[in-house]
Amino acid sequence: MVRLYALLFLAQIVLAVCALISCLSAEEGQIHALPRIAWVLIILFFPLVGSIAWFVAGREPSSGASRSWPGGPGSPERQRPRPVAPDDDPEFLRSVQDRAKQQDQELFRRWEEDLRRREDDLRRRDGEPPREGDRPEV
Repeated sequence: MVRLYALLFLAQIVLAVCALISCLSAEEGQIHALPRIAWVLIILFFPLVGSIAWFVAGREPSSGASRSWPGGPGSPERQRPRPVAPDDDPEFLRSVQDRAKQQDQELFRRWEEDLRRREDDLRRRDGEPPREGDRPEV
């Protein structure tokens, strides 16, 4: 019998916590009959009755079974254009690829110039004239 009372007490506490969260997170237009502070006090002082009263009379009644989950096919959130994350935006990805390609080309060009300069320095040191025809064009 004690277990049953403990279980019912736990259920009452869970219901009261859910009602408090629902009450505190509701928009001002969704709260009916009493101000928010009154609903919070009723839920705190009379947890079982206050929680049931909040879910029955305090919230804006839903439109029934036709109501969809937020983000579902008919919801206003679904109809609004959502911001795209940078890694999902094709234009951003293209710009990152172009920037990386330009940086790679610049780095390659600098490496080739450095290599040409070093080859020319080595040829001058050995007494050979620098060769212009053997160099690849960038």
